[in-house]
Amino acid sequence: MLTQNITDELTTILSSLAQEGKEPTVALVKARLSTSVPIPALITAIKSWKASNRVPKVEVAKATVTDQDKLTQLEQQVSMLLKRVEVLEDKLNEKS
Repeated sequence: MLTQNITDELTTILSSLAQEGKEPTVALVKARLSTSVPIPALITAIKSWKASNRVPKVEVAKATVTDQDKLTQLEQQVSMLLKRVEVLEDKLNEKS
C-alpha cells in the first residue's frame, strides 16, 4: 500500500495556528489539511506539538484513484460500450 508522509504539512499547519495565536484543535487542523487523516493520528500529533513543539512522523494511505481518473475510466468504458453496440447493430442489420 502506498503511503504519503504528511508530517511537514502538519508542522506547517500547527506553526501557522500558533502564529495566529490559536490553540490547535482537531477541528482546526483537520479543516486545513489537504488530505484525510484519521482522528487518532491528529490527536497524537497535536499532543506531541503541545508537549515538545514537534510533530512525530505521520503517514496516511495515499489516494490511488482521483475523481479525474475515475471520470476518465468511465468515459473510456462508455466509448468501448458504444463501439460494441454499433458492432451489434451492424450485425443485426446484416441479417435483416
